[in-house]
Amino acid sequence: MPITIQIPYMLTRYSEERPEIEVEGTTVGEAFEAMFAVWPQMRIRLIDRHDHIPPYLIILHNDEEIDRRTWASRPARDGDVLNVVPAVEGGSDVRMRGFRDRATVPEAQKVAFAGLRRRAEEVFVGDAAGRVLREDVESPVAVPPFDRAAMDGFAIRGEDSFGATLYDPVRLAVVGEVLPGRVDPPRLGPGEALRIMTGAPLPPGADAVLKAEDAVAEHHAVLVNAPVTPGKNVGRRGEDIAPGQTVLAAGRRLRPQDLGLLASIGRGRVKVVRRPRVGILVTGNELLPPGEMPEGHRIVDSNTPMLEALVRADGGEVHRTWRLPDDPDAIRAALETEDLEVLIAAGGSSVGREDWLPLLVRELGELPIHGVAMRPSSPTGIGRIGDRRVFLLPGNPVSCLCAYDFFAGPAIRGLAGLDAAWPYPTRSARLARRISSAIGRVDYVRVLDLPDGRVEPIAASGASILSSTTRASGFVVVAEDSEGCEEGATVRVHRYDGRSPTA
Repeated sequence: MPITIQIPYMLTRYSEERPEIEVEGTTVGEAFEAMFAVWPQMRIRLIDRHDHIPPYLIILHNDEEIDRRTWASRPARDGDVLNVVPAVEGGSDVRMRGFRDRATVPEAQKVAFAGLRRRAEEVFVGDAAGRVLREDVESPVAVPPFDRAAMDGFAIRGEDSFGATLYDPVRLAVVGEVLPGRVDPPRLGPGEALRIMTGAPLPPGADAVLKAEDAVAEHHAVLVNAPVTPGKNVGRRGEDIAPGQTVLAAGRRLRPQDLGLLASIGRGRVKVVRRPRVGILVTGNELLPPGEMPEGHRIVDSNTPMLEALVRADGGEVHRTWRLPDDPDAIRAALETEDLEVLIAAGGSSVGREDWLPLLVRELGELPIHGVAMRPSSPTGIGRIGDRRVFLLPGNPVSCLCAYDFFAGPAIRGLAGLDAAWPYPTRSARLARRISSAIGRVDYVRVLDLPDGRVEPIAASGASILSSTTRASGFVVVAEDSEGCEEGATVRVHRYDGRSPTA
C-alpha cells in the first residue's frame, strides 16, 4: 500500500485538483520528492530555500507533527499518511494566539509608534512646501541688505522739507533718478532730490523719501507740499532679518511664504524630513485592478486607491504597490523588499486558510500585535521586518480605513515629521439614536449629519460597506471602558470633510 500525501485545498490547484496523492518511498523526504517529480510547482510551496518546512505549514505523519528541519530523513513505510496542514489548523500559530488574547488599542498604538526614526534629505526650496524642516535656518545676510525706498517718490534730505506747506511749498532741484538694481546711486546734495522707485537703494546723502502724492513735479524740480521727517518711507538695512538670526526653527512645516523667506536669504536648498517610503500590498485571488468592472465572483480592489491617497495626505511617498494572489511565495518576495520604511498590507491579515501574511511576517521578522480589541478592524496586525514597519490591515474597506486611521496613519505622519494626532476637524453633536458597544472594545462608528444638527449612527458593523464612509459625515469613537452612548448624548464627531492634507 503506497504512502498517501494529503494536500490542503488552497494548494490543490498545483496537483490537478487532487486532494490526495499516492507515492512511494522509505523516508518522508523520498515521498515528497516523488510528488515533486510529478508536480514540481508544489516544491516551492511546501519547502523553503533551506529545504525546511516553512512556519506557515505543519506536516503530520500519521497525525504526529514532525520536525521542520529533520523531516526529510524521518522513516516512512507503506500505508503511512502525510498530511500537509496550514499552521492555523494546527492551532499553534501567532494568529490564533492573537485572537484569543486581543491587544488593547493603546497597546497596539504603543507598538505602532515605538522608535520612529526620521530621515533627512535636501530639497530645492521651490519643492519644499508642506515639508518639515530638519534643522534651524539662520540667515547669513541682512534683509533688506541696504537702506531702500519703501514708496515711489523722491529721495530727499528730510531737513530740506521742513516748513513746507501746501500754500508755501519748498522747491527742490531734481538731479536724476534711482531705479532698483542700480549699483552706485549718485550722492544727494542740499536742496536736491532724486526721483526714486520702491525697492531702489537710498542714495548717499538722502535720509527720507517724499511720496509722489505729497509732491508736485515740475520740469527739473519738485515742489514739497508737506514736511518729511528723516527716516520716513525708508526701509532700513536688516529691519526684516538681521545677519545670524534664526528665521525658521526645526520641526516647522513649511508654508508658501516660508519659501519666499528662504529665497530672500539666499537659500537654494533646505534640509527637510524625508517623506517615508511606503509600500502598499493588497492580496486576494478575487481582486481586479481599479478601472476594471466587477465580473462573476471577482471584485475590484478599492483599498489601493484609498490607501495611496491617505499615505500621500499624511506626508508619505507611495514607493511601491503590489496586487497579488494568495500565493505565499509572491507575498514573501514583496515583504522582503528593503527600500521601504513602511509596508501596509490590506487583506490576508486574518485567520482564514489563505491568510498568509501573519505567518510570513512572523517568519521574516516579528509580529507582536495580531488581533486588536476594536470594531471593526479586529484582525489588524503590527510588526517589523528588519527596519521596515509592517501594518496588516483587514481587507474589508471600512476595517481597512479604521485600522489605517488608528495605527498606520499616525506612524506615517510621525515619520514625516508631522503631528501624529488625527487630522480630522471635530465638533460636538447630540446622538439621534443609541450606539451599543461592549466594555473592553473600542468602536469606530460612522455617523450622518441630520438637518436638526444631531448625528445618526449609520452602522457599528458592516465592515465591507465602503459606501457607509462616503455617506457618513464622520465617525465617533466609543472608548473601551464604555458600553455605548445613549440617545441624546453629546459625542465628539471626527469629520471626514476638512481632513488636513500635507501639501
